[in-house]
Formats: sequence, structure tokens, C-alpha cells
Amino acid sequence: MLMTQERRADRKAALARLLGTYSVEVTARDTRSLEEVMHILPSGTEVFVANLPNESAEVLVKAAARLQGAGLTPVPHIVARNIAGRGDLEHMLAGLSAEAGVDRALVLGGDRDRPAGEFDAALQIIESGLLEKNGIRRIAMACYPEGHPRISDAVLKSALKAKLDAARKAGLDTLLVSQFLFDPQPIVDFASALRKAGIEAPLRVGVAGPADRTKLIKYALRCGVGASLRVLRERGELARNVLSGETPDELLGAVALAQMDDPALGISGAHFFTFGDPARSARWAEEQRRGAE
Repeated sequence: MLMTQERRADRKAALARLLGTYSVEVTARDTRSLEEVMHILPSGTEVFVANLPNESAEVLVKAAARLQGAGLTPVPHIVARNIAGRGDLEHMLAGLSAEAGVDRALVLGGDRDRPAGEFDAALQIIESGLLEKNGIRRIAMACYPEGHPRISDAVLKSALKAKLDAARKAGLDTLLVSQFLFDPQPIVDFASALRKAGIEAPLRVGVAGPADRTKLIKYALRCGVGASLRVLRERGELARNVLSGETPDELLGAVALAQMDDPALGISGAHFFTFGDPARSARWAEEQRRGAE
């Protein structure tokens, strides 16, 4: 269906509005990317900082402190299966609070088969009491509109409810961040289902930032987004654009229009999975915002 000129204008404005809140992710050791995003991102922008398996807490704290010092908002990954024990978790959180002023985090279970210690699920981290004790006021949680390659939909649904309930009891604000995907309909349907289930936490749509085709397909299949990947393969030019690492304006534009048409969806921004090049995602997001202005 052809889009009218008025509808195209709506999409441009809706996309800029959606990108009024966005975040990018970096890895703690990627000092080059850290430096680049400091010079591109507006003050206060959230930067999610991944801590890789077997990486010391000090590396994560140092990266978060650099971002905080540059006027950005670090959101460190707290990965249950990467943490050796309660003492290590408290050491990490205390450092993030005291040295980097961190007040929010992304809490994940993690993908490693064997946990490093006593934690094997994000729920255990939330229920530990250590987040709020060490100044964390809001947590982000991962969600999976197209399912997870190793976890059933029923378990995902139950786990999300349990984590949201535990966060509420701990007095923590919550944010949902979706796994990246390539087709807008699953995220719209997922948001609608959340609201029908009475879940009010804001939802940030995950999107793949520019990356080469081989890397993108590899990560997509590993992360369980094969369904929308197949949809894109059937869409000719759109598929070639996204899978060759070009901009995600079609995807995010459609999501933004859906949110504009139905504000009850509660889709409140975008999160860029950057595959080692966060600066490119940041530049694109800023171009869309400036273009609309």
C-alpha cells in the first residue's frame, strides 16, 4: 500500500518523537567506542554497558564512571550467571554507586550454560536486596517479542511477571527492553498483549544498529529473531537495506506510527544493539531528530 504524503510526514514526526528517548550499548573494554559516543550523544542519554564473562567489576565501574563524567547516563549490565557470589555482586554494585553514580541497571540472567556462582536468574538479583541497598532506583529487563531460542514462551511470561512483582516489592522502577527484531508487527503485538495483561512498564523497542550482513544474520539467528528475519527476506528492497547494515527507518518508522495511532501501547523509545559500532547508531538517531526539527 502506497503511503500518502501526509502519512509520510506523520511517520517522520512520529519517528523523531520515538527517538526523543533512545539508548545505545557498548562493551566496557571498548574505549574507542566510549570516546566516540561521548562526543555524539546528547547529555543524559542512556548508554548500556555490557560486562563480558570473566571481566572484572573494575572494568565495568571504570567505563560507567567515564560515561557519567561525560554527562551521559550509564546503565551497566548486571548478569546473574557471570557473578561468582553475593559478595562479588555487592562489591560491583557498591563500586558502581560510589565511583560512577549509577542509579539504574539492566538485570539479566545470562546465556552461559554453567553459572559462575550461586546466581542463575535475574530474579535472584532483584530479590537479593542489594540493588536498592546500593542506590539502584530503576532496572531494565529484557523481553522477547519473538520468543527465545532456549526458553519457552510460557516460562518467559511467568518469569517476566515474577521479576516485575519482585521489582515492585523492592521499590524499583522498571523498563522493558525488547530483543532486536526486523519486523514491526511482533513488537506492536507484544506491546498490546502486555497492556491487556495489565503490565504498565514502559517498553523500549530493540533495533539492530548498522552492521555487515553476515554478522547481523549470525546474531539474529543466535538470539531467536529468525521469524522477522524471514519476513525481511521476502520483502525485496527492504530486506536488502536492513540486512546490508543500512538504516532502520522503515522498522522504527512503522513502530512509531503504531504508537502514535495507539498511545496505550506504551512504546517509549528505542534501544540500539550496536554490534561494536555505537557511534554509527547514535549519528543516525541524531540525524532523524534534527531532520524533524
